[in-house]
Amino acid sequence: MYKAFLIKYAEIAIKGKNRYIFEDALVDQIKYQLRDVEGTFKIVKEMGRIFVYAQSEFDYEETIEALKRVFGIYGICPAIVLEDEGFEALSKEVAEYVKKVYGDRKLTFKVNTRRNKKSYPMQSMEVSSALGGVILDACPNMKVDVHHPDVFVNVEIRNKIYLYSENIPGPGGMPLGTNGSAMLLLSGGIDSPVAGYMIAKRGVKIDAVYFHAPPYTSERAKQKVVDLARLVARYSGPIRLHVVNFTDIQLYIYDKCPHEELTIIMRRYMMKIAEQFAKADGCMALVTGESIGQVASQTIHSLAATNEVCTMPVFRPVIGFDKQEIVDVANKINTYETSILPYEDCCTIFVAKHPVTKPNIEIIRRSEQKLQEKIEDMVKEAVDTAETILCQ
Repeated sequence: MYKAFLIKYAEIAIKGKNRYIFEDALVDQIKYQLRDVEGTFKIVKEMGRIFVYAQSEFDYEETIEALKRVFGIYGICPAIVLEDEGFEALSKEVAEYVKKVYGDRKLTFKVNTRRNKKSYPMQSMEVSSALGGVILDACPNMKVDVHHPDVFVNVEIRNKIYLYSENIPGPGGMPLGTNGSAMLLLSGGIDSPVAGYMIAKRGVKIDAVYFHAPPYTSERAKQKVVDLARLVARYSGPIRLHVVNFTDIQLYIYDKCPHEELTIIMRRYMMKIAEQFAKADGCMALVTGESIGQVASQTIHSLAATNEVCTMPVFRPVIGFDKQEIVDVANKINTYETSILPYEDCCTIFVAKHPVTKPNIEIIRRSEQKLQEKIEDMVKEAVDTAETILCQ
């Protein structure tokens, strides 16, 4: 029945003279998400709307699922496209549509008409009122409720007429690539994939760094992170995942520094290395999945200690989330089941029994002085030998 989808956006509409940039980016992302969907599609911008036209047979459910992964889309409206053959023809189509979609269900409705074609001989209110009468005559089970209807029957009169009543929620946010790029510190846990999804939702293109510690972490642990990057990439577009061998650095820190400071010092070097990859990839910020107070390395004191080594902004999209709120998003984007697979990453392997929760930055710096003999060469080797995997 449906041959087109009317795409609604929200925030983009307030962008003024730059709106076309965001619309074009949204069109590009729609094309990207539909690339593997069965069918041929044409995407058209038209006066504050974007239309996706099916030009062949297509998989309806697959198309909807693809569009629901496009950041910037507020609503997806499967629509019937009609030629303007006069009001009588429109009335018949509307009555047939309502009967076909809602059958004998006892529902209330309201007709909304949007008349972009100003040469149309009837005003919007006249069209809505007349079509309401048509629906009442054709569907005795339906009643009008202009305040709290069960169903909105929407009619958009343009060069063609679009008829729709379903508004499937999109993910919202901003189109990818409209707000720069950032480097995600991705682990095998629940939080960092959610952080990547959330920063991408604001239009930020992401790449990622994963710190691997063989033989303490297995190839399965690495594959788990690759799988997580691919799941996030379904929303964010392709992710370049840099896999860094962090074993020697961790063992060196473990050997030279107080064990209660191990987690903080390790995190500081992770941030330094991630920043090198960020600069090489043209990113302008780092992104982590840290949430205040969740673990010892995520107290405000600890976050200040890790931030201190960074020269670029560090974004933490889940900073104020409870764990359950993070889990809810993980389930929504289908990363949760992968995140809880029992393959530990380097952060969980090298953890102190009693980590410091209020680190003093001056004391941390003094401890790091013990590393100066080798640490810079070790960091350089870790960066130079990193493996880059394209996840999409």
